[in-house]
Amino acid sequence: MKALVYTGIESLDFREAPDPQPAAGEVLIRVESVGICGSDMHAYLGHDARRPAPLILGHEAAGVIAAGPRAGERVTVNPLVTCGACPACRSGRENLCPMRQIISMPPREGAFAEFVRMPERNLVTVPDAVPLDIAALAEPLAVSWHAARLGLAALHGADARRALVIGGGAIGLAAALALRAMGCPEVVVVEPNPARRSYLALRCEVAAVAAPEGDWPLVVDAVGLAATRATASALTAPGGVIVHIGLGEDAGGLDIRRMTLQEITFIGTYTYTAQDFRDTAKAMFAGRLGPLDWAETRPLSEGARAFGDMRAGRIAAPKIVLKPQR
Repeated sequence: MKALVYTGIESLDFREAPDPQPAAGEVLIRVESVGICGSDMHAYLGHDARRPAPLILGHEAAGVIAAGPRAGERVTVNPLVTCGACPACRSGRENLCPMRQIISMPPREGAFAEFVRMPERNLVTVPDAVPLDIAALAEPLAVSWHAARLGLAALHGADARRALVIGGGAIGLAAALALRAMGCPEVVVVEPNPARRSYLALRCEVAAVAAPEGDWPLVVDAVGLAATRATASALTAPGGVIVHIGLGEDAGGLDIRRMTLQEITFIGTYTYTAQDFRDTAKAMFAGRLGPLDWAETRPLSEGARAFGDMRAGRIAAPKIVLKPQR
């Protein structure tokens, strides 16, 4: 099969790779659409030791089952593979499974390829009316659905449902959409890039600002840099909640003294539970998250250029979806 292989820092090679061999309980998926995630960019820049070269990246995938009793079925992929037996899995918190794996991280190759293997239990059927380019957004949307659910649950009952989201990329936009779908009427996104701000406002109908002000009961950091954590620390209202999704930097930024004196809750979030993924897909298919038409598509063969354009800040759209079959 053809695949886009990460071969070293800022280096990707579109080339032949071995076809995946499904294990027991797995099926082969012909990948039709696969998004570029921020974690793929971290690996591309050499910032993720968990993703060593050479490796096929990509985990935001949708496609068609290639063989077996369900051949031809259109599916979106939950890329998080868990044991199903540990206390975390048994309690419905599969994202905390100590044995968890994710495609695009050894030992599992990713979906920047014509085919990927997945456990059958990780697949959600996509209705015929939903394009697979949109279905591939289920994974990043589920990340933010999970974060929004935890953040809103942690708010004090007396607090207004108002949220500030730091970062206007796919995860930040998805967080804004999830919060609105969950009944948060006022959501503002912080985005320094003027082209991206304009895109969010005009194409996604999301309020976006360059310099936020005021106290916010709920602040979502979808970037995860020291600077964005400092912003979150400063702008969260007393008794409020910070939800941290981004993994941009490991340390710095939090004002621990203010968070302690003002009883600000900090919640770290990672991926999603299996139920979160299913709930996200259901909300997508029902139109509760909007038209989801904000991804730019390119052939997988042009993936290296797409990464370069993202690296240089030349992309206004929050997401690029690659097409392996084009």
